[in-house]
Amino acid sequence: MGEEAGVGAAVANGLNHHRQDGSSDDQSLEFDIYPLSGYYFGSKDAIPFKDETLADRAQRMKSNYAAHGLRTCVEAVLLVELFKHPHLLLLQVRNSIFKLPGGRLRPGESDIDGLKRKLARKLSVDEVGDGSEWEVGECLGMWWRPGFETLLYPYLPPNVKSPKECTKLFVVKLPESRKFIVPRNLRLLAVPLCQVHENHKTYGTIISGVPQLLSKFSFNMIEF
Repeated sequence: MGEEAGVGAAVANGLNHHRQDGSSDDQSLEFDIYPLSGYYFGSKDAIPFKDETLADRAQRMKSNYAAHGLRTCVEAVLLVELFKHPHLLLLQVRNSIFKLPGGRLRPGESDIDGLKRKLARKLSVDEVGDGSEWEVGECLGMWWRPGFETLLYPYLPPNVKSPKECTKLFVVKLPESRKFIVPRNLRLLAVPLCQVHENHKTYGTIISGVPQLLSKFSFNMIEF
């Protein structure tokens, strides 16, 4: 009972797009996208990665689930302008795997605080700051993993009472300029939305679905 209530709270917190007075904020559906040329890219010390098989990962997830329950991951959707088209910032691992910036929450950590911590670790010089430089916006969508070895789904299957993982995507608005400092064993790439769209084979199910999630927004392409 407690776990099902926790899942329900996750849905409510993640997808509540309205003000407390009941009105929706239409202005939140449009935002500025600034040119890629306004950003500086540097590097810092590499971060460790777990070199494990799928079986190892499943076993680790089982252990974490037994200790902490539902695993929650938060990921950032960051956009820049290039050739008058929105580009999505993606991290590339080992020159093959593409990921949205983000990661797993600590026990008891809020979505916003956890995402800011992960962005600082992977994209900032200061990894111990308060995260105030990151403007985390609304939740775009949520994905669920019913079992330890199953794929993620953009809905919670009705027969699943105890999902093992929830991944939430958040819009993070960028200022007109900033420094991105990336670990040396990662690459930060700007990929056009038209290339990402429904390209499941290259980018995976979640990333390839981002353009559809963004379709409700109006983008203002800022040119310097």
